[in-house]
Amino acid sequence: MADSKELVLSDTACSPEFIQELLPSSERTALLYHLSYLCLGSFPKLERLIRKQALETQLLFGSSEATLLKCVGTSNNLVKSLLPSLKVAAEKNKPQLALKFLEKAKEWISDIIKDVKEIVQRYDKHNSDVAKSTSDIISEKEETEKKKQQQTSEMEALQKIVDGLETNLQNINKELEDSEKKIEKKNAEIQTFISSITNTKDEQMMQTPAGMPMMGSSVAIFSMMVPFVENIMSYICKMVTATSQESMVKTLQTGLSELTSEKQRLKEHECVSHLNEVQMCLSQIQQILVQLQKFWEKVGSLLDTLKQRTFAGEDWIDELADLKEQFLESIDAAKEGWTHFGISCMKANNIFSIQSNQAYKFLEISPSSLSKEDWEKEYNNVKEKLEKIRPNTVNHKAITQ
Repeated sequence: MADSKELVLSDTACSPEFIQELLPSSERTALLYHLSYLCLGSFPKLERLIRKQALETQLLFGSSEATLLKCVGTSNNLVKSLLPSLKVAAEKNKPQLALKFLEKAKEWISDIIKDVKEIVQRYDKHNSDVAKSTSDIISEKEETEKKKQQQTSEMEALQKIVDGLETNLQNINKELEDSEKKIEKKNAEIQTFISSITNTKDEQMMQTPAGMPMMGSSVAIFSMMVPFVENIMSYICKMVTATSQESMVKTLQTGLSELTSEKQRLKEHECVSHLNEVQMCLSQIQQILVQLQKFWEKVGSLLDTLKQRTFAGEDWIDELADLKEQFLESIDAAKEGWTHFGISCMKANNIFSIQSNQAYKFLEISPSSLSKEDWEKEYNNVKEKLEKIRPNTVNHKAITQ
């Protein structure tokens, strides 16, 4: 191992490049969940579903924070305690003691590698759960569109019936009006005739022979009353028909009003449009979760590399007298690598800590409880924040070897 400096990690391992993908990705994740949560105020079932996935992401970020903190602790223990002790044992030619320190280091490193692998698996499973939620959103969107179309068809059919009944009712009302005029006219004729009878009664009595009944006026009155009664009966029938149809029109109009209100409610909430937005948000969250999973895979790869560098001189312990210098150089190289790794993990830990503790407070308030003005203000605020975070800020060269 003539040039042990080749084993040292690149300086970028402790630079912001190592965690550059974390900050925008984690921030966008919380904002996308927030936007989805706001858009589902009209869908209680989907609102609970998004809430569940957001809480799971928050818990996963909390676990990420804890795992990174453990990485920091292990790095510090190796750098400040175990590796210096290993170096002293090598300098004093105590191979058995050096082996004990190496075994302890192997135990610590294997432990955090196991934790990192578990985090990778959890990200993979969570991504699958979010994908299923996306599928549920798509199904709900299709169902909502179908319901909206069905309501439109029902409204059109109902409106057609209402229009027909209203036209018929207008015709009946016109006939009623005509009947009322005929009745009034006939009533006037009868009153005029009765008046004429009263005025000429004495004269007729004088001209009529004794004992002969006066049938003319009675027959005349009866003949005038017959069409009068017919008009009244017709009027009554039409009144009954009109009342019945008017009642039916009112019933249908009530149903039409309810459908109109439901359609207006859907329109006001822009349900389908919002479901489209939620679908896009969840798709972006899936992409981010894949990026975060890759981040942890890179952490795992880096740990494997550090493990190899830490134990690079293990085979030389039996020949410490001859290979002491090379062994000590391998310890220094491992120490530098673990120092850089610990610094990077601390920075990443801070990012996950902020996101897991503060970014998901929006879940404390149901979007359906917000007024229209507050909802629009919060919605626009989240959209504005999202636009300021470029989705392509991920640096895929996060770790260089």
